Amino acid sequence: MKPMPFPIAAVMVHVADVEAALRWYEAAFGGEAVRVRIGTPVFECLSVQGVLLEIVPSDGKVDSGASGSVVYWSVDRFDAALRGFESAGAVLYRGPLRLDDAQGVQYMCQVRDPWGNCIGLRGPA
Repeated sequence: MKPMPFPIAAVMVHVADVEAALRWYEAAFGGEAVRVRIGTPVFECLSVQGVLLEIVPSDGKVDSGASGSVVYWSVDRFDAALRGFESAGAVLYRGPLRLDDAQGVQYMCQVRDPWGNCIGLRGPA
């Protein structure tokens, strides 16, 4: 498969408490999320294997919750990733669903963070 010409640069997640969400996502990604500082003025966000996870305040234009697009994160071990997110406080929202494709058997699901945002997980059991 050809590399995507426009890879994902950032995922923006809207929450009521930015600092609490930064800590929560660091824990939920099990050490894969690293705090970085970008921009002027300086903006603190997380880098998850090169994809920026930008945690921003929800407001009148964009509230937090499961009302929009869902980004699916590729995981090495689906069951372990799901357990890790649940132990951090995520709640299973949809799935798991079994997928049989050219890469073999994979599973996918959506979990919700404490602010109601959906996070997709996809990978082999």
